[in-house]
Amino acid sequence: MQIGVPKETWPGELRVAVVPQNAKKLVDLGFSITIESGAGLAAGFTDDDYREAGVAVSSDRAAVLSTADIVLRVRKPESGEVGQHKSGAISVSFLDPFNEQALVESMAGQGIVGISMEMIPRSTRAQKMDALSSQANLAGYVTIIQAAFHAPKIFPMMMTPAGTIPPARVFVIGAGVAGLQAIATAKRLGARVEAFDTRPVVAEQVQSLGAKFVEIDLGDTGQTDQGYAKELTPEQLEMQREGQKKVIAQSDVVVTTAQLFGRKAPVIVGRDMVEAMKPGSVVVDMAVETGGNVEGSVLDQVTDINGVKVIGQGNLPSEVARNASEMYSNNLFNLLDEFWDAEEKTLNLDPEDEIVEACVITRDGTVVNETIKNIYNGA
Repeated sequence: MQIGVPKETWPGELRVAVVPQNAKKLVDLGFSITIESGAGLAAGFTDDDYREAGVAVSSDRAAVLSTADIVLRVRKPESGEVGQHKSGAISVSFLDPFNEQALVESMAGQGIVGISMEMIPRSTRAQKMDALSSQANLAGYVTIIQAAFHAPKIFPMMMTPAGTIPPARVFVIGAGVAGLQAIATAKRLGARVEAFDTRPVVAEQVQSLGAKFVEIDLGDTGQTDQGYAKELTPEQLEMQREGQKKVIAQSDVVVTTAQLFGRKAPVIVGRDMVEAMKPGSVVVDMAVETGGNVEGSVLDQVTDINGVKVIGQGNLPSEVARNASEMYSNNLFNLLDEFWDAEEKTLNLDPEDEIVEACVITRDGTVVNETIKNIYNGA
């Protein structure tokens, strides 16, 4: 089977879907690969690196797409390029199917088998393919590095002849994959870290990293069967905001990570809370791309609110594009390897398989994923 890897065209996207190390492994499995020239350059991989791995390099983007049986991307396909795919081609990327109905239906109409990496289930078997987690892990690291850069004080306690500098106080809201990495990174830098999550079950994980878990009684919360936090009621959101106020006011850095799968992020830090922080404090809103957790955060901008810097950087994994590409490429390799039939030299995407059922959105000219189909039909 022929794999095509086009260069990412999303503004500011520096990642590449396949790195040379995984390309060689795919070639060894029996795939042929053509990559668009320059696709890996921003992540630190040259065309020659790919050639050495057995990959053909082409400057003809249209040919890369039209000849591919499988197209591997980071970002969703451009709507104008859907028609360049073969009927029956497999397209694998972050697809955002909840919010891209027109694109998804266009892919279905072209006969494309659309696989959405966001929809990989959180199961033991699928863990090695879980691109959301691999990228969120790196994003959590990046938030703390950005906060440390923008903060006017250092993170660790420092005892010097000129006096003792107390550690910075960092408050992380949300202890999922990104939040836990943010906690771990802030601790490595020597900060005093506190964290809160609506799921009391993660308190032990927070404490195991050396952080203090902030207790706020919100009543019945829990998590979904995929391990995500459940959406809070308006009353619970208000209880959370009130419970966080004092901690936020005392913090030098606040990181928010609360996102709802396929929906707008909840606002959990009001402008009044930001204004109550000390001038020079920093807030990093990791959910800014989906509406934001912080009132006043602006996508891809650093906003000054009463002397507090509110960082709304989008596409955080792309800030560490080499490692993010390596991790995402590993996820894609593991996905293809899982379903590769070496004898038939094809992908066996069994509709009854739990992973296939979850992540395949379009197939045989229609939208087949039940969750997405119900959303589009208003069910």
